[in-house]
Amino acid sequence: MLIGALEAGGTKMVCSIGTPQGGVLQRASFPTLTPETTVPQIVEFIGKFDVAALGIGSFGPLDLNPQSPTYGSITASPKTEWCNYPLLRVLKEELGVPAAIDTDVNAAALAEYKMGAGTGLSSLLYVTVGTGIGGGLVIGGQMVHGLVHPELGHMILSPLESDPMPDGICPFHRHCLEGLACGPAIEKRWGLSAKLMSEDHPAWEMEATYLAQMCVNAMMTVSPEIIVLGGGVMQQMHLFPRIREKTLALLGGYVSSQRITPDGISGYIVPPALGVNSGVTGALLLGAQALEAQEA
Repeated sequence: MLIGALEAGGTKMVCSIGTPQGGVLQRASFPTLTPETTVPQIVEFIGKFDVAALGIGSFGPLDLNPQSPTYGSITASPKTEWCNYPLLRVLKEELGVPAAIDTDVNAAALAEYKMGAGTGLSSLLYVTVGTGIGGGLVIGGQMVHGLVHPELGHMILSPLESDPMPDGICPFHRHCLEGLACGPAIEKRWGLSAKLMSEDHPAWEMEATYLAQMCVNAMMTVSPEIIVLGGGVMQQMHLFPRIREKTLALLGGYVSSQRITPDGISGYIVPPALGVNSGVTGALLLGAQALEAQEA
């Protein structure tokens, strides 16, 4: 039984056909233009296959309140042509199958929780560090939503005295995580793309410090059993030992757990076990959940 998956991004829409266990069998990608141009391409591709359901992991912000009349819509997006677009409703109606939607980072968190680094645990925090920074939290098998989707990327941090750009680049507030540590912030601060930096570039010590602050804040508030760091910036694998070391230093021995020790923390702050497939696997899982809900 095939499931359709949509990874709806601000730059491109990636459509996949497959199953959570078997992976992707077919895939196509379309530029994210206007809904009038892009959505028919999505429908045409997915509609060629006999899918039983559709899962969507999307850029946002999204209305994720099931009781809301605009549930499943993109809301006040920086991509103005998508503002208030009813993505879930349109795709569900056009394809005629059950469908489910969540944020792209929540989809990745769900995949890592069920089939990746969080297998067997009761909670997981997934953080993507790339063009932006976002977080998805799973507790007891449920993705956490609140008043709005938790915006972990906009937690306020303490900027380093040595930071030449201590206010960050966020247009909404000063020295938040995303404004200080996302890929564009690294490039603006140092005048060089992170992809071109050597491992001994001073950018990485600063980046590790900010991400360690985030890890400590998460541990002190929601206490996840594991923290998974993904996204383009975290392809720099040398960041992981730096972040772990700085996290331990910031905690100062306060958290009493074998996992939060020099020997244990390498299994606590980790890269995605599913690699670059966390997002699509999560979308496939959302589709499978939509099908189960309809059949229940």
